Amino acid sequence: MTDPKMLDKIASGKGFIAALDQSGGSTPKALKGYGISEDAYSGDAEMFGLIHQMRSRIISSASFTGDKVIGAILFEKTMDGEVGGKPTPTALWDKGVVPFIKIDKGLEDEAQGVQMMKAMPDLNALLARAKSLGVLGTKERSVINFANRAGIADIVRQQVEVGQQVLAAGLVPMLEPEINIKSAERAQCDAILVEEMVKALDDMPGADKVMLKLSLPVTPGHFDALVDHPRVLRVVALSGGYNRPDACVELAKNRGIIASFSRALLEDLRHQMSDAEFDASLGEAIDAIYTASTQKTA
Repeated sequence: MTDPKMLDKIASGKGFIAALDQSGGSTPKALKGYGISEDAYSGDAEMFGLIHQMRSRIISSASFTGDKVIGAILFEKTMDGEVGGKPTPTALWDKGVVPFIKIDKGLEDEAQGVQMMKAMPDLNALLARAKSLGVLGTKERSVINFANRAGIADIVRQQVEVGQQVLAAGLVPMLEPEINIKSAERAQCDAILVEEMVKALDDMPGADKVMLKLSLPVTPGHFDALVDHPRVLRVVALSGGYNRPDACVELAKNRGIIASFSRALLEDLRHQMSDAEFDASLGEAIDAIYTASTQKTA
């Protein structure tokens, strides 16, 4: 059974969701941004150990609490690890932060202007393990590069199908059909995605709700139909390459959408900082993203 307190916090809590789920090819970039170069480690085990230390430091920070951070998305290895001697999902919920898990295994090569998710043959086992560890929901990413309706329709279909598999396992799916913010056809992609997603949500069987994680739209308010859809629990936004100030400005223009930032949350944190400096820097980032998530501009 889904924890009703966790579900209520995600549905109506004030704050945002931290994305701490960098994996695979994005891990060296995340470590480099944190001040750890690739020559500082050897092999995947050391690399993932260092990124877990970074995430543990974030989760353990006095600035990182459920007062402003209502949820956090974890990489599988982070979910299976510990923070402060506790399983990571437990450590998060003890601070009032609802745990999610990234489930996708990366992207296929581009076809029809989009990159679909790779196959996930072991998904049911991962979902069962996540459920047993106290995780509320999942996140799954695919990417839209061009305004190809057939490709976008395929992305939406795949996202919803996987989402229904997640729901069947008793978890809350966060569908992430990311639109590349560098696409020359971004506005057209926004329009097609809304149309295709509304149709798919209307056709979903049952009454369970999904979450959506979307790139910020070109035109503020363009995703209102998704924010208001009865099958959508919450819409969150990725920073998608914006720096934090710009991401916060764009986010604040869109009612009903809260942040789920990764790079924009972590961009000022450095391995070399003292704990006091680290906590202060993280606190500034959290305050800015919280404000953009909860105080909307006209």
